Amino acid sequence: MIKAVFMGTPEIAVKSLEALINNKEIELTAVITQPDRPKGRGNKLTPPPVKICALENNIQCFQTEKISKDTELISKLKSMKVDFFITYAFGQILSQEVLDIPKIATINLHASLLPKYRGANPIQRCIFDGEKKTGITTMLTVLELDAGDICETLEIPIDENMTDVELKEIISEKSPELICSTIKGLYSGKLTPKKQCKQGVCIAKKFTKQDGLINWSNTALQIHNQVRSMVDFPCAYTLINGKIVKILETRVNQPQTNGTCAQITAINKNGIEVNCAKGSILITKVKPESKGIMSARDYANGAKLSIGQKIGE
Repeated sequence: MIKAVFMGTPEIAVKSLEALINNKEIELTAVITQPDRPKGRGNKLTPPPVKICALENNIQCFQTEKISKDTELISKLKSMKVDFFITYAFGQILSQEVLDIPKIATINLHASLLPKYRGANPIQRCIFDGEKKTGITTMLTVLELDAGDICETLEIPIDENMTDVELKEIISEKSPELICSTIKGLYSGKLTPKKQCKQGVCIAKKFTKQDGLINWSNTALQIHNQVRSMVDFPCAYTLINGKIVKILETRVNQPQTNGTCAQITAINKNGIEVNCAKGSILITKVKPESKGIMSARDYANGAKLSIGQKIGE
């Protein structure tokens, strides 16, 4: 029986945790996750999704603010004598002392085709950059960020309108099979990890709220990629009539019509058409300040927008 400990935190890791729990060849000894955090308008202390899953399946769960400094937890992990640690969106850096605990390896699942998009935000960054494909990589964890030997990869195509939310769901669905395959391959000795290529390394930094501000001097494609990469956070936004309006859905439209950048050129049943530096973009779904999500057409009617009006100021 393969013995393992799972380390993860957000919703994207839950399906992989469930797969490990239900795998008859793997004994999941424990789950490690982040502490409960305040969430929502009331700042109610809320457990991470991985903790909820562990407790629902009667798996012992430990929470730690910083595992590399948690001597009590490290001692417990050493006493478990497991074959693998599996990390997936855990959100903490493991020390060499922790990495050396499992008998065989610490395996990390990363949501990109390494060495591209190392770091904390690979799902959103690849869409922002207009990539046509991404994927999932399992690797041996080392101290250097996402630089360990590659075990297995799975390629995922990205279509022109796919959002970060949709891509995250696809990765969540496809991750369990790759994790289980990697564990079994390493345990049996049939899988030999390979060094990462040194060419093509790039770091996927987290977005800030300021990254959401739309620059209408960019091309229509750049703005479209910005919008669909930020649906989860921070949301692309612009100013209209002096108020912040979040842009949740767009489509790249026909070549730029008469007018200047940031000028509304059409309002119809499909949405609001706006000129960009190259081409125009059709805004189809928005969230105005202090209001709910609505169609761009309904917003335009309520806000009394007009053709020729400039936005972003």
